[in-house]
Amino acid sequence: MDDAAPKRGHAPQDEVSGKPLPLAGIRVLEFCHVIMGPSCGLVLADLGAEVIKIEPVEGDRTRRLSGFAAGFFATFNRNKRCLAIDLKAPEGRAVIERLLENTDILIENFAPGTMERLGLGYEQLAAKHPRLIYGALKGFLSGPYEHRPALDEVVQFMSGLAYMTGPPGRPLRAGASVCDILGGVLGVVGILAALQERGRTGKGQLVKSALFESAGFLMASHMAGEVATGRPMPPMPDRHGAWAIYETFATSDDRQFFLGITSDQHWRRFCESFGLTDLLADPLLKTNELRVVARPRIKAIIADLILQRTHDEMMEICERNSIPFAPVARPGDLPDDPQLNAHGRMLEVEMGDGRMAKLPRLPIEMGDHDTGLRSQPGRIGEHTLAILAELGIPEEDSQAMVARGVVGAG
Repeated sequence: MDDAAPKRGHAPQDEVSGKPLPLAGIRVLEFCHVIMGPSCGLVLADLGAEVIKIEPVEGDRTRRLSGFAAGFFATFNRNKRCLAIDLKAPEGRAVIERLLENTDILIENFAPGTMERLGLGYEQLAAKHPRLIYGALKGFLSGPYEHRPALDEVVQFMSGLAYMTGPPGRPLRAGASVCDILGGVLGVVGILAALQERGRTGKGQLVKSALFESAGFLMASHMAGEVATGRPMPPMPDRHGAWAIYETFATSDDRQFFLGITSDQHWRRFCESFGLTDLLADPLLKTNELRVVARPRIKAIIADLILQRTHDEMMEICERNSIPFAPVARPGDLPDDPQLNAHGRMLEVEMGDGRMAKLPRLPIEMGDHDTGLRSQPGRIGEHTLAILAELGIPEEDSQAMVARGVVGAG
């Protein structure tokens, strides 16, 4: 991608092919916390970049979150090196400057103005490091909102995503941090494009991605739908469906089963599978559009049919006949999912308290590369002393910085 990139000794290989991973030799400094920034760094790290996570001497506060956020750190910080450092101390900033001399990418997702106050804003670094690609992952892109603080949930409400997710009158955030993660992944897209361009021009640049605009991107089809129909788009639980059958049904063993019949082929196979020859022959049900009109009638018949069968029976019939279906799973069901576990795609990740979690790896297949687990999420400052040694800092000086609280060593 960038043949002129400075070479580093750190060239991670995958365990399958033994070849360097695609981003081997690329160094990233990550000044990030919680989800959006760390998810960007995670993708770059999984693809082979050397990602050095910069965190306070006392550790990233994400490590100490509880409740639904208790797993955030373990999820988004594998395959990274952890450097704990006081960025307000002159000696700490000097260490960062030495790292920047041989760094390709910097990513940060702090509140607007924070990096500038630390002397690490894009304009402050670009003149001295013209090849640096600077990824700023914020709440908003440039514009009237750019100085506002933002959270995933804030932009879900601002963008209409929460309105579309909940039932009428009850806006509801999505069940995962979709804007954080999408914003992080779109940051990777921009960074990799900038890396490619640097290969032609030799120059780095500022790349921004943001929560609100990522949420707006998710809403584009609903925005277009209002223009196409000339009507306000109702929330998804109250939507006028594009397909006659696209919802959950109860089975005989009191479980929920999702069924989607979205094409004439699906309809034919479903009717043939369950002996519904009269429905298949009915001219008023010949096309999807006609079936949408007749939805109340069809839904009642199918609901009764499914209620006579167990959940597993429905899954077997639909899978055998290539009819779209899904169990209504919970997070606790996923560690044992056969598809997620196929070909070693689930990773055994340390949670930091001795427990292990099975978590999905980067959801791509890329040639014969294995973008798997090379290192567990690090302890606070786990790699500090090694990184200082690589910079040529004598051990006695490193230990003195530890004693003064300039750096932390786990």
